[in-house]
Amino acid sequence: MPTSFGTRIEQSFANYGQLCVGVDPHAQLLEEWGLPQNVEGLRSFAYAVLDASVGRVGFIKPQIAFFEMFGAKGFAVLEEFAERAAESDILVIMDAKRGDIGSTMQGYFEAWLGKQAPFLCDALTVSPFLGVGSMAEVMSEALERGKGLFVLAATSNIEGKSVQRAKVGEATLSQDILRQLEEINSISIAAGSKLGSFGAVVGATQNLSASGLSSIQTDTNLTTPLLVPGFGAQGASLADTKDLFQAGSSRVIASISRSVLTSGAMGLAAAIDGAKIELKNGLAHD
Repeated sequence: MPTSFGTRIEQSFANYGQLCVGVDPHAQLLEEWGLPQNVEGLRSFAYAVLDASVGRVGFIKPQIAFFEMFGAKGFAVLEEFAERAAESDILVIMDAKRGDIGSTMQGYFEAWLGKQAPFLCDALTVSPFLGVGSMAEVMSEALERGKGLFVLAATSNIEGKSVQRAKVGEATLSQDILRQLEEINSISIAAGSKLGSFGAVVGATQNLSASGLSSIQTDTNLTTPLLVPGFGAQGASLADTKDLFQAGSSRVIASISRSVLTSGAMGLAAAIDGAKIELKNGLAHD
């Protein structure tokens, strides 16, 4: 069996810390960088972010929509990007938010996490709207490949609250998703590891108590990794990570994008270094 994704997260934390850099080449950023809004601009942007991230952070998260908008040529850039990233020790989380059942979900698995996957990556974001159980087979295969999934649980957008805080029995939907992930991780976690291979996406701007997720802050025995967007431009501060997640802060992968990407290609490395320091201080805060 390959090294589990949960174990690789722990190793990456030890080597580089808990920061993740998003690759979000949307039109406004391409313009700010002085790049053309075409495939060549996309390639230049993506490679610059990758080059500035390797050796500085342990995680990088391409937003697939901004590659897909350029069609087949955009996906070709994503394939090239993935191959280049795979030559380093950075963990690639593809933010594709896939989710389906049966052979369709299997097709997504083969595209992103399979042995012949064209888009090489270590983990994939997925939607649980068809039920966490609908991903059981994909989860089993991911474990065999040392891959991971990050399941949307409590996202940063306001529109998600009406669905994610809806009740499943006595629990919110977000709480039920986290419970199921924790159960799966508890029986599949690699020996000697503190983290499972299946994480939850939880926005940094979320009110955890209102979402039914206060256990994240109080339960030191949880093993589910947390992919946390919402820092920087969306309003949360890396300096507040410990205050926001408390007991769960050691499991947070803190994702930033615009707050560093707006520094441009020349200032990106320094911006990432600054964010790393801010997060380190935030995690150390009592």
